Amino acid sequence: MALTGVMPWHQATWQHLTRLADSGRMPHALLIHGAHGVGKQQLAEALIARTLCASPADQACGHCHSCAMLASGYHPDLLRVSPEEGKRQIRIDPIREVNRFVSQTAQQGGYRVIVISPAEAMNVAAANALLKSLEEPGEKTLFILLSDVPSRMLATIRSRCQQWSLASVAFEACRGWLIEQLGSLDEAYFWWQVAGGLPLLAVELAAPEERALRHQIHDSFEQLVRGSEPVSEAARLDRQAIDAILWYGIAWLEDLIRLGLSGEAAVLHNPDLEPLYRQAVKNGRVQDWFRLLDYAREQRRLLAVGANPNPQLVLEAWLVRWAALLRS
Repeated sequence: MALTGVMPWHQATWQHLTRLADSGRMPHALLIHGAHGVGKQQLAEALIARTLCASPADQACGHCHSCAMLASGYHPDLLRVSPEEGKRQIRIDPIREVNRFVSQTAQQGGYRVIVISPAEAMNVAAANALLKSLEEPGEKTLFILLSDVPSRMLATIRSRCQQWSLASVAFEACRGWLIEQLGSLDEAYFWWQVAGGLPLLAVELAAPEERALRHQIHDSFEQLVRGSEPVSEAARLDRQAIDAILWYGIAWLEDLIRLGLSGEAAVLHNPDLEPLYRQAVKNGRVQDWFRLLDYAREQRRLLAVGANPNPQLVLEAWLVRWAALLRS
């Protein structure tokens, strides 16, 4: 039976973590990383609950005072650090609070747990301020750092954590769960493909609003093939959804490149877009699509760190480049 909070495909990882904890070999800092939608937050929450629980078994008991406090939304020995609302970076002040927190005795007599998510959001000053606490955390202290893109973190932070990489998930490992969420085998398999093997992302993408956005982006790209002006198509799209739009564009470019290199439709994550891909492959060279892919990834990275203040201009410039290749 799947443990509460742990996704079915992470049971082996969970058992490994609990063995480390029960044998007293749990590292003081874990970096749990993997793409959005793989389930790292669920794994972390189960570990937080078990670490703070007064009577843990395979999982947190759910009944002790510590579990009750955690369920209420507040636990004095748990500190969570994330970017402030409306901000993209974790600045130095919350990390100073972390340093004060680890210098105190745990109020419940057990562990102190610090969760930093996403860890790559720490700016350089914040990351440097965290180093001392990571090097000298004191007894019964557990840092859990969650990251979608650990390469964006300082190497000095990564090197002080035991890294746990959560890879994309084979369909058979998440099949039952996805069918339960999406209602049919066909839906489960299609959205698992679209999400690139990330089950929670598959469920997100299958939601009505996300389906509508995907359909709208697909329509815009078809209009570009037919000669529509890219600036006009950019105006039709919601600039507030720029990250999702770029994510789709990157996924579609990766599909295009797979098709261009192999010629096989079986490699596609978005098989319903094959006609669009074949038109694009016919009009552009693979090396040109690689250059556009690099551009899209860089623009998404800059938006993630708040380095580009005008998403509408990003969208327009990106579609202009797409259109130029489609018509070359």
